[in-house]
Amino acid sequence: MKKVLFAASEAVPFIKTGGLADVVGSLPKAYNRDEFDVRVVLPKYRVIPEHFQQQMEYMTNFYINMAGRMIYVGVFQMMLDGVTFYFIDNEYYFSGDRIYEDGLWDLEKFAYFSKAALTMLCVIDFRPDIIHCHDWQTGLMPVYLKNEFWDSSSYSDFYQNMKAVMTIHNLKFQGTWNIDDMMRVTGLPGYLFTSDKLEAYGAGNYLKGGLVYADWITTVSGVYANEIKYPFYGEGLDGLMRARSNNLSGIVNGIDYDEYNPETDPMLVHNYSPYNFRTEKVHNKTALQQELGMQVDGGKFMIGLVSRLTDQKGIDLIDCVMEQICAEDVQFVILGTGDPRYENMFRYYEWKYKDRVSASICYDNTRSHRIYGACDAFLMPSLFEPCGLSQLMSLRYGTLPIVRETGGLKETVEPYNEYTGSGTGFSFANYNAHEMLHVIEYAKSVYYGDREAWNRIVDRAMAADFSWGNSARKYEDLYRSL
Repeated sequence: MKKVLFAASEAVPFIKTGGLADVVGSLPKAYNRDEFDVRVVLPKYRVIPEHFQQQMEYMTNFYINMAGRMIYVGVFQMMLDGVTFYFIDNEYYFSGDRIYEDGLWDLEKFAYFSKAALTMLCVIDFRPDIIHCHDWQTGLMPVYLKNEFWDSSSYSDFYQNMKAVMTIHNLKFQGTWNIDDMMRVTGLPGYLFTSDKLEAYGAGNYLKGGLVYADWITTVSGVYANEIKYPFYGEGLDGLMRARSNNLSGIVNGIDYDEYNPETDPMLVHNYSPYNFRTEKVHNKTALQQELGMQVDGGKFMIGLVSRLTDQKGIDLIDCVMEQICAEDVQFVILGTGDPRYENMFRYYEWKYKDRVSASICYDNTRSHRIYGACDAFLMPSLFEPCGLSQLMSLRYGTLPIVRETGGLKETVEPYNEYTGSGTGFSFANYNAHEMLHVIEYAKSVYYGDREAWNRIVDRAMAADFSWGNSARKYEDLYRSL
C-alpha cells in the first residue's frame, strides 16, 4: 500500500475560496484504494462550518519550535467519503474571519502549518511515501523536509526518502516577502535564501522554495506546464521552470461528476440528460429568465459568465465590446465579484438592457448551477488560465464554452470545425476583443442557423469525460514512478 499525504490550505466541503479547494477535496476520493492510502491535512480554521467541527475527533497535541518559540499544535481528524482528513489546530493562527489575510501574517501562519503538518506525521505514526503539496501556502514543506527533517537526529530515519510533489495551481501567487522577516518567521537559516534556493529578485519566495526542493512538479494542465517556461506566463520563474523541465508535467483537473450532473442536480429547476436535452434543457432557461426578470423566450441565445471579475479572466475584453455583445438576439447572464469597475460596468448594462442582461454581483452556488444548466454558451476569455473548472462544468451541462486558447482552456475545449463536424465548443487564439466578438457571432450563427449542428456539438460536449478518474490514474502513474 502506497501512502500519500495531501497538504493544502483549503478543500471542499470544509473551506473554499477557489478551484484549489475543489481539487484537494475531490481528487483523493478518486484514487484506487486497493493500492493508495491518500489522506489530507488542512488548517482547522474557525470559519469551517460548525457541523463539520462537531464531527472532528481530537487525536493529540504537541509543541514545535518555530524560530526559537515553542508553539502548540493540536491534531484533529475525521473521515469523509472514505478519506481521512487531519486538521492542524491553533487558535492564534486560524481563528480569523478569513483564511487569507495577505502579507507577513499569512507567511507566518503557513510556515507554522507546514512545519506542524510534517511533525504531526511522526507523532501519529503515519509515514507517507509522498507528500503532495499544493500552491505556495505549502511551499515550505519540501524545504523543511529536505533540510531540517532529513538532517535532524531527533526524527531518526522516519523522514528519510520521503518524496515531495509540488502542484502549481496558479503561478501568479508565490508567497513573497523581504528575506529578513521571512527568516524571522520561518526559522530557516540564511544560507537557504540564495538565488538557487528561496531567493528571487531580492525577496524570499515560498513557492520557489517548494519548486526547488520538490522531487517532481506538476501543474493543472499540459498546455500550462509548457506556457510557464516562457516569460509571458512564467511570472518571473520561467527560468526555474526551464531548468526543472525534466521533472515537470501537467495533469489536467477534473470535476466531481456526482455533484455536477444535470440528470440529478437538485439545484436545477428541471433535470435533463445527454439523451433528452434537445427538449428538456430549455425549461431551465425559461425558469432562469423568469427568476432574473428577463424576457422569457426559450429560443433566445443565452450566454453565461460565472467568474471572478478581473483582468486575468478577460473581463477587459468584454468591456471593450459589451455593447455589441448585448445585441437584441442575445441574453447575457453574469455571476461574480471582483474589480469594482467591472462590477459597476455589468450593473450599468443590466440597468440599460434589463430584458437581456442580468448581473448578479455576488457568489451564489445555486445560481451558478442554474446558469450552467440554462445557458446555451459559456464565455471564458481568460488572459491566462492554468486549468479552469468552469469550462468543464459547462461541457458537462451541454452549455458550449467560448474560450481563449490558453492553458487548460486550450487543452479541454476542442473548437468546432464545420467541415469535419468535430469540436465541443468555440475558441479564439489572440487576446483581442474583436476576435472574441467574432467567435461569439460565429457561435450565435450556428445556434440560429443550424440548430442540428449545434445539438451535435452539445452531444460531443456532454460525452467528454473530465471526471476525476482520468486525472487520478495519471497521478497514480506519477507516484509509482517516484
